This record gives sequence, structure tokens and C-alpha cells, in this order.
Amino acid sequence: MERLRHYLLTVAGPDRTPRRNLQLASLLAFGAGVLNSVGFMAVAVYTSHVTGLTAGVADRLVLGDTRVVLTGLLGLSAFIAGAAACALVFNWGRRHQLRGRYANVLVLEALLVLLFGLLADRLVWGAREFVFIGVLCFTMGMQNAVITKISRAQIRTTHVTGMVTDIGIELGKLLYRDRGDGLAPVEADRHKLAMLTMLVGLFFGGGVLGAAGYLQFGFAVVVPLALGLLAVASAPLVGDLRALRASRS
Repeated sequence: MERLRHYLLTVAGPDRTPRRNLQLASLLAFGAGVLNSVGFMAVAVYTSHVTGLTAGVADRLVLGDTRVVLTGLLGLSAFIAGAAACALVFNWGRRHQLRGRYANVLVLEALLVLLFGLLADRLVWGAREFVFIGVLCFTMGMQNAVITKISRAQIRTTHVTGMVTDIGIELGKLLYRDRGDGLAPVEADRHKLAMLTMLVGLFFGGGVLGAAGYLQFGFAVVVPLALGLLAVASAPLVGDLRALRASRS
């Protein structure tokens, strides 16, 4: 229980360490897997796959499929907007020296996911896939941006292509055996290899849970994820509220 309490107090706080970055990245990678699978099950679009969205816009533009082009452009625009929103919220918090400079972004993401999980099933509008894609891509962009900022661009939780590429590079280094005379040995970063493998595994596990949960519970499967994000973001926010109250008293 004490370890859980310490995790909740520090994982989204302003004082960052590689261990805390990895803990938060693990939660976000798992959540990205859940949301990505839910998006595919609902509207047949992988909302974390920006490469696929871009390629789809190019292909369908040539084929004249206006609806798919608009869907892809919406997804790309929403992803960019989410990353921009993260930067705005984070820099506002940093300029005001808030402990919740990262947590504020997580709260915004959590509230979006919570509303999506509670209300999406009630949306019967014929073009509701545009709403789903917009919300999910915005969320993906925001969470990818926050972990990029936290880790100084060392970790990205939705960019599985990049992580798998880095896994391959480190495996190649690990297997390299030619130790030429007078040359420095080629050494793999085993910590990085283990970290990336774990994050890809968590993304995959989140995808399995998201797909299975959607079939069983519908969009409500994302509600526990939203509550978890709120839980890890709560401690820094409470600290900021206490500081604000103290400054006014």
C-alpha cells in the first residue's frame, strides 16, 4: 500500500527521474493500446497510426474517396491539435511554477477519455465516426507530446514503429561479434532494449484488453483508464491547490 501511495504521489509530479518517466510511460503506452483498439473496433481506424492516416489521405485523394480523405485529415489535424494543447497547458503550468505542469495535461486527457467512455454509446448521429476519430486522435497527440516532453524525446508511447526500429538496432548491436583490433566494441544498450520491449508489450496488451473489453462492455471499457489517469494526476494538483490557498490566506 505504501508503494502505491508513493507511486501516486510522484509519478506525475514535477521532479522527474528515469524511473518515474518509465512508470508514467508504461501507463500511457498501455492506455494508448486500449484507445487504439477501441477506435478500430468502433470505426475501423487506428487512431495512433499517423503514418497510416497520412498514407490513407494520399491514396484516397488519388482514388477520389472524399470521405476517407476527410477522415484522415481530421485525424491528422486532431493529433496535431492534441500535441499543441499539451504544449500550451504544460508551458502555462511551467511559467506559473505549478507542481501539476504535467498532471494538468493528464487531467485534460482523462476527462476527455471519461466523457468519451460515458457518452459515445449514446451518440447516434450518422457521421459519429468523425467525433470518435477527432477525440481519440486528439488524445493520442496530447499523451504522446506529454511523455515526449517529460522524457526529453527519449520515449513516445504511441509511436510503435520507432520503438520497434530501436529494438532492432539494439538487437543488432547485441548480436554483433566482430571485435576488430584497436576498435571500441559495439555494445547494446540493454536497459533501452528492455524498456522499449516492455512498452511495446504494454501497448499490445492494452490493445488486446481494449478489443476484448469493447466487445463485452462497449465504450465503457475506457472508463477505468480515465479514472486511473485522474488518480495519478491528483497529487500534484492537490499540492497546487494547497499552495494557492496558502498564498491567499
